[in-house]
Amino acid sequence: MTTASATPSKRFPQLTLDTVAPASKGLAQEILDISSIGLQGPYNVMLRSPEFAARIKHLLDYLRFGSSLPKRLNEFAILIQARLWTSQVEWFAHYPIALKAGLPAAVADDLKANIRPRTMQPDEEVVYDVCMTMTKNHEISDALFQHAKAVLGEQQLVDLIAVSGTYVTVAMLLSLGNEPSPADKPLPFPEKPR
Repeated sequence: MTTASATPSKRFPQLTLDTVAPASKGLAQEILDISSIGLQGPYNVMLRSPEFAARIKHLLDYLRFGSSLPKRLNEFAILIQARLWTSQVEWFAHYPIALKAGLPAAVADDLKANIRPRTMQPDEEVVYDVCMTMTKNHEISDALFQHAKAVLGEQQLVDLIAVSGTYVTVAMLLSLGNEPSPADKPLPFPEKPR
Protein backbone atom coordinates (compact mmCIF):
# COMPACT_ATOMS: atom_id res chain seq x y z
CA MET A 1 0.00 0.00 0.00
CA THR A 2 1.31 3.45 -0.89
CA THR A 3 1.86 5.76 2.06
CA ALA A 4 2.56 9.43 2.42
CA SER A 5 6.25 8.66 3.07
CA ALA A 6 6.61 7.87 -0.67
CA THR A 7 5.50 11.38 -1.64
CA PRO A 8 7.64 14.19 -3.03
CA SER A 9 9.21 16.61 -0.56
CA LYS A 10 7.23 19.51 0.83
CA ARG A 11 8.05 22.73 -0.97
CA PHE A 12 7.68 24.98 2.08
CA PRO A 13 9.33 24.24 5.43
CA GLN A 14 6.75 23.40 8.06
CA LEU A 15 5.70 26.43 10.09
CA THR A 16 5.14 26.22 13.82
CA LEU A 17 3.73 28.71 16.27
CA ASP A 18 7.35 29.74 16.97
CA THR A 19 8.34 30.20 13.31
CA VAL A 20 5.23 31.87 11.87
CA ALA A 21 5.50 35.60 11.12
CA PRO A 22 4.86 37.68 14.25
CA ALA A 23 1.82 39.31 12.64
CA SER A 24 0.28 35.86 12.12
CA LYS A 25 0.81 34.35 15.57
CA GLY A 26 -2.76 35.08 16.70
CA LEU A 27 -4.16 33.59 13.50
CA ALA A 28 -1.89 30.56 13.83
CA GLN A 29 -3.21 29.99 17.35
CA GLU A 30 -6.80 30.24 16.08
CA ILE A 31 -5.97 27.60 13.47
CA LEU A 32 -4.36 25.34 16.08
CA ASP A 33 -7.49 25.65 18.22
CA ILE A 34 -9.75 24.15 15.50
CA SER A 35 -7.60 22.23 13.03
CA SER A 36 -7.24 18.46 13.11
CA ILE A 37 -3.94 18.82 11.22
CA GLY A 38 -2.47 21.76 13.14
CA LEU A 39 -0.56 24.21 10.95
CA GLN A 40 0.09 21.56 8.32
CA GLY A 41 -1.66 21.20 4.98
CA PRO A 42 -3.13 24.34 3.45
CA TYR A 43 -2.35 26.40 6.54
CA ASN A 44 1.39 25.85 6.09
CA VAL A 45 1.12 27.32 2.60
CA MET A 46 -1.43 30.09 3.16
CA LEU A 47 0.39 31.49 6.21
CA ARG A 48 3.16 32.58 3.79
CA SER A 49 0.77 35.41 2.85
CA PRO A 50 -0.49 36.72 6.20
CA GLU A 51 -3.28 38.98 4.92
CA PHE A 52 -4.59 36.31 2.55
CA ALA A 53 -4.37 33.73 5.34
CA ALA A 54 -6.42 35.90 7.68
CA ARG A 55 -9.08 36.57 5.07
CA ILE A 56 -9.43 32.99 3.82
CA LYS A 57 -9.46 31.66 7.39
CA HIS A 58 -12.54 33.80 8.09
CA LEU A 59 -14.16 32.53 4.88
CA LEU A 60 -13.30 28.94 5.81
CA ASP A 61 -14.78 29.49 9.28
CA TYR A 62 -18.06 30.61 7.71
CA LEU A 63 -18.10 27.80 5.17
CA ARG A 64 -17.27 25.10 7.71
CA PHE A 65 -19.21 26.33 10.74
CA GLY A 66 -21.79 28.91 9.67
CA SER A 67 -22.92 27.99 6.17
CA SER A 68 -26.62 27.70 5.45
CA LEU A 69 -25.85 24.38 3.75
CA PRO A 70 -26.31 21.36 6.05
CA LYS A 71 -22.92 20.08 7.20
CA ARG A 72 -23.47 16.70 5.48
CA LEU A 73 -23.88 18.44 2.12
CA ASN A 74 -21.14 20.97 2.80
CA GLU A 75 -18.64 18.19 3.51
CA PHE A 76 -19.85 16.26 0.46
CA ALA A 77 -19.04 19.30 -1.69
CA ILE A 78 -15.56 19.43 -0.15
CA LEU A 79 -15.03 15.72 -0.85
CA ILE A 80 -16.12 16.22 -4.47
CA GLN A 81 -13.35 18.78 -4.95
CA ALA A 82 -10.89 16.56 -3.09
CA ARG A 83 -11.71 13.74 -5.52
CA LEU A 84 -11.61 15.95 -8.61
CA TRP A 85 -8.23 17.36 -7.57
CA THR A 86 -6.97 14.02 -6.19
CA SER A 87 -6.19 16.03 -3.05
CA GLN A 88 -4.82 13.61 -0.48
CA VAL A 89 -4.85 15.99 2.51
CA GLU A 90 -8.28 17.41 1.70
CA TRP A 91 -9.80 13.93 1.51
CA PHE A 92 -7.93 12.69 4.56
CA ALA A 93 -9.11 15.66 6.65
CA HIS A 94 -12.73 15.80 5.47
CA TYR A 95 -13.76 12.17 4.95
CA PRO A 96 -14.26 11.48 8.68
CA ILE A 97 -15.99 14.85 9.16
CA ALA A 98 -18.39 14.05 6.30
CA LEU A 99 -19.26 10.66 7.77
CA LYS A 100 -19.75 12.15 11.23
CA ALA A 101 -22.04 14.77 9.68
CA GLY A 102 -24.23 12.00 8.23
CA LEU A 103 -22.95 11.50 4.69
CA PRO A 104 -23.37 7.78 4.02
CA ALA A 105 -20.06 5.93 3.69
CA ALA A 106 -21.36 4.30 0.49
CA VAL A 107 -21.76 7.73 -1.13
CA ALA A 108 -18.29 8.88 -0.08
CA ASP A 109 -16.70 5.56 -1.04
CA ASP A 110 -18.25 5.59 -4.51
CA LEU A 111 -16.98 9.14 -4.97
CA LYS A 112 -13.53 8.05 -3.82
CA ALA A 113 -13.65 5.23 -6.40
CA ASN A 114 -14.32 7.94 -8.99
CA ILE A 115 -17.83 6.79 -9.84
CA ARG A 116 -21.13 8.62 -9.49
CA PRO A 117 -22.46 7.61 -6.06
CA ARG A 118 -25.29 5.13 -6.48
CA THR A 119 -27.27 5.68 -3.29
CA MET A 120 -27.54 9.46 -3.00
CA GLN A 121 -30.49 11.25 -1.45
CA PRO A 122 -32.13 13.92 -3.68
CA ASP A 123 -30.23 16.79 -2.01
CA GLU A 124 -26.95 14.88 -2.35
CA GLU A 125 -27.68 14.36 -6.06
CA VAL A 126 -28.13 18.12 -6.46
CA VAL A 127 -24.83 18.81 -4.69
CA TYR A 128 -23.05 16.23 -6.83
CA ASP A 129 -24.57 17.42 -10.10
CA VAL A 130 -23.99 21.12 -9.43
CA CYS A 131 -20.41 20.68 -8.21
CA MET A 132 -19.39 18.26 -10.96
CA THR A 133 -21.09 20.19 -13.75
CA MET A 134 -19.87 23.60 -12.63
CA THR A 135 -16.31 22.32 -12.21
CA LYS A 136 -16.17 20.46 -15.51
CA ASN A 137 -18.28 22.77 -17.72
CA HIS A 138 -17.87 26.06 -15.84
CA GLU A 139 -21.63 26.53 -15.97
CA ILE A 140 -24.88 24.73 -15.26
CA SER A 141 -28.01 24.54 -17.38
CA ASP A 142 -31.14 26.50 -16.55
CA ALA A 143 -32.87 23.21 -15.78
CA LEU A 144 -30.20 22.17 -13.25
CA PHE A 145 -30.22 25.67 -11.74
CA GLN A 146 -34.01 25.60 -11.30
CA HIS A 147 -33.90 22.08 -9.83
CA ALA A 148 -31.04 22.96 -7.46
CA LYS A 149 -32.81 26.14 -6.36
CA ALA A 150 -36.02 24.18 -5.71
CA VAL A 151 -34.19 21.58 -3.60
CA LEU A 152 -31.69 23.81 -1.78
CA GLY A 153 -33.08 27.33 -1.96
CA GLU A 154 -31.12 30.36 -3.10
CA GLN A 155 -28.84 30.84 -0.08
CA GLN A 156 -27.84 27.19 0.15
CA LEU A 157 -27.15 27.10 -3.58
CA VAL A 158 -24.89 30.16 -3.32
CA ASP A 159 -23.15 28.69 -0.26
CA LEU A 160 -22.65 25.43 -2.19
CA ILE A 161 -20.81 27.29 -4.95
CA ALA A 162 -18.81 29.21 -2.34
CA VAL A 163 -17.64 26.07 -0.52
CA SER A 164 -16.94 24.24 -3.77
CA GLY A 165 -14.86 27.06 -5.22
CA THR A 166 -13.04 27.76 -1.97
CA TYR A 167 -11.99 24.14 -1.65
CA VAL A 168 -10.60 24.27 -5.19
CA THR A 169 -8.36 27.01 -3.80
CA VAL A 170 -7.47 24.80 -0.82
CA ALA A 171 -6.63 21.90 -3.17
CA MET A 172 -4.45 24.23 -5.25
CA LEU A 173 -2.60 25.45 -2.14
CA LEU A 174 -2.00 21.85 -1.09
CA SER A 175 -0.73 20.96 -4.55
CA LEU A 176 1.50 24.04 -4.70
CA GLY A 177 3.16 23.11 -1.43
CA ASN A 178 3.28 19.34 -2.04
CA GLU A 179 1.68 19.06 1.38
CA PRO A 180 1.56 15.38 2.40
CA SER A 181 -1.01 13.32 4.25
CA PRO A 182 0.10 12.10 7.66
CA ALA A 183 3.10 9.79 7.18
CA ASP A 184 1.55 6.89 9.10
CA LYS A 185 -1.65 6.77 7.03
CA PRO A 186 -2.35 5.18 3.64
CA LEU A 187 -2.97 7.63 0.82
CA PRO A 188 -6.64 8.04 -0.07
CA PHE A 189 -5.72 8.13 -3.77
CA PRO A 190 -2.69 5.89 -4.29
CA GLU A 191 -2.88 6.41 -8.07
CA LYS A 192 -1.44 9.89 -7.51
CA PRO A 193 1.17 9.94 -4.75
CA ARG A 194 1.12 13.43 -3.35
